[in-house]
Amino acid sequence: MAREKTLYTCRECGGTNPKWLGQCPHCRAWNTLEEGLAEPPAGSVKNRFQALTRSQPVATLSELAAGDVSRTPTSLPELDRVLGGGIVEGGVILIGGDPGIGKSTLLLQAVDALSSRMKVLYVTGEESGAQVALRAHRLGLAGTHVRVVAEIGLERILATIEVEQPAFCVIDSIQTLYSEQLSSAPGSVAQVRECAAQLTRTAKASGCTMVLVGHVTKEGTLAGPRVLEHIVDTVLYFEGDTHSSFRLVRAFKNRFGAVNEIGVFAMTEWGLKGVSNPSAIFLSTHSTPVPGACVLVTLEGTRPLLVEIQALVDGGGPSPRRLSVGLDRDRLAMLLAVLHRHAGVSCADQDVFVNAVGGVRINEPAADLAVLLAIQSSLRGKPLPQGFVAFGEVGLAGEVRPAPRGQERLREAAKLGFSTAVVPRANAPKKPIDGITIHAVDRIEEAIDMVRSLN
Repeated sequence: MAREKTLYTCRECGGTNPKWLGQCPHCRAWNTLEEGLAEPPAGSVKNRFQALTRSQPVATLSELAAGDVSRTPTSLPELDRVLGGGIVEGGVILIGGDPGIGKSTLLLQAVDALSSRMKVLYVTGEESGAQVALRAHRLGLAGTHVRVVAEIGLERILATIEVEQPAFCVIDSIQTLYSEQLSSAPGSVAQVRECAAQLTRTAKASGCTMVLVGHVTKEGTLAGPRVLEHIVDTVLYFEGDTHSSFRLVRAFKNRFGAVNEIGVFAMTEWGLKGVSNPSAIFLSTHSTPVPGACVLVTLEGTRPLLVEIQALVDGGGPSPRRLSVGLDRDRLAMLLAVLHRHAGVSCADQDVFVNAVGGVRINEPAADLAVLLAIQSSLRGKPLPQGFVAFGEVGLAGEVRPAPRGQERLREAAKLGFSTAVVPRANAPKKPIDGITIHAVDRIEEAIDMVRSLN
């Protein structure tokens, strides 16, 4: 019996090679080639592609109509915020997250909410129809207009979409689908790439909004080829600790809206509910100020958020530890060096632990000033004043640089009852903001002296 031909496919870029190599010749990634069966001749695949694609005439860019895309709200305000205002006709959305984080729950709620205004279809490849009905019953969803099919064959799913003609379709999940045109197993690089490309073509041709649920690896990235994120229009990540009731939906790519937006949800017995004031979950409730706590006004997309930064400086040994949760650990080491060199505050023989309350991840450098003030407060054992907030980037020369949209940050802090703020001088407003006293600084040593004078 003749041995079937095999190919080695890169799980990062999807490139193929007839033999195994330590480094992918296409994307130069190491140890990413995986063995699989070679695909059948490309004639049938080529014919299928030609049937799905349409020739478009060449046009001048200035003559093309540039109208705003129409959006349909999902009745879930936090999800609409991340999507840019709602779903777009013909848009393809990829949402990933850890197992059990709430992806299927959120999408089932969205499908049920949209079913009263448009035709919807829920395709489940991981559960039976009875299991989906059980979840809907547990969430209190009527589901009277929600069409459900349990199927993993791509061709049969496309035929169902053609018959049902939904305006909104959920595929749960893309890693469970397989195409009969390919011989590889479901979830392989070739199958995920082929199924996603076919569903995307169907969405663009029919105007159906398609939502693809994606699995994630143990590193937290979407499983499958990297090209999967390039094919779709929007990429959302579901974040949060499964032991906590709060979930974050973050946009990393959006062709129809802003990126880095977040939606905040609370997991209840009736499903995921939007949190109207997310700052409340990122602030600890202290009856009196405690040492090592400083409130930061950060920016997530277009939304100012107040997050409490906690620092603990404790006696270390010959090899003191530097640990941060929710912030960049390398940046923490750099900030400690700046604090010592320019402000004369040394933590060389101390363990330093920094945490962002609520499980949020802060990536912007505007958190630098709040981190340093929290460390200095913990080291001295003296709390910062009641109602105190801070934000600003700190450079290696000790300067405090401005943060974008400082006025909105200050107005959000004043609205939530904070009365004192230390900010970069470039962010100081020209007109006073009611309810909050603003102290503008140029350097980190000025900020520390200012805080000491307020105590």
